[in-house]
Amino acid sequence: MTVKPQPIASAKEGSSKRRQFGFSFDQNLCTGCRTCEMACKDYHHLGAGVAYRTIHEFAGGNWQQNSDGSWQQDVFAFYVSMSCNHCSNPACLRFCPSDSIAKGEDGFVVVNSDTCVGCQSCMMACPYHAPRFDEAIGKTVKCDGCQARIDQGLGPVCVEACPQRALGFDVYARLSDSPAVTEQVGMMPDPEITQPNYAISPSEFACGPLSEGVRLLNCREV
Repeated sequence: MTVKPQPIASAKEGSSKRRQFGFSFDQNLCTGCRTCEMACKDYHHLGAGVAYRTIHEFAGGNWQQNSDGSWQQDVFAFYVSMSCNHCSNPACLRFCPSDSIAKGEDGFVVVNSDTCVGCQSCMMACPYHAPRFDEAIGKTVKCDGCQARIDQGLGPVCVEACPQRALGFDVYARLSDSPAVTEQVGMMPDPEITQPNYAISPSEFACGPLSEGVRLLNCREV
C-alpha cells in the first residue's frame, strides 16, 4: 500500500484562527550534506556572507591507548540543521527598537525591511543567531519560513530539497505530538527562553551521556 504524504496546510486556510507552523528535524537521517543550506541561499538569492539556514557540526569522544598498545575510542558526531525557529516568544521581536519584527497569524516571525534600521539588536537577542546582517542593504534579514510558498500549498525550499528527508514542516502541534522529540540537543539554548517551534528527533549521541563533552566544529561557518 502506498501512503501519500499529507499536504502542507496553506497559511491562508482558516486564517481567522491562529496557527503555528514549525520545522521538524530527524537527526538520524541528516548526513550534513548542506543541500538545505544551498537550496535556501539559491532560492532567496543570498550572497556569500548571508545564510538563513546553516548546518552545525558537533563531535565528541576520545581515543585511548590500552596497556597492550591497542586503541579504543568512543568518538561520535552529529549534525543540526538550524534556521529561524519562529519561536512562540521570540526574543528578536521583543528587543527590536523599531518594531520591525512581527509574528503573524500563521506563526511566522518576519522582518519588515522597510522599517528595519539595521541596528542588529535582534541579532544579539536571538539565542539561535537566526537574524543575519546583510551588508549590501544595511538591514537585518532572516528565514521567513518560505511564507509565499506555504501560501501556495508548497513546502519550504529547504525541506523539499533535503535528499534524506531529514527536514519536515507542518503545523507545529502535529510535529511535536510525540514524546520522542525534543527542542534542545548539543549546545542549543534552553527552549524555555524563546519557546522554539523546532521538533528534533535526536540521535543517541545528541542526548546520551557522551553529549556532555560535545564540541561545535564549524563555529566560523555558522
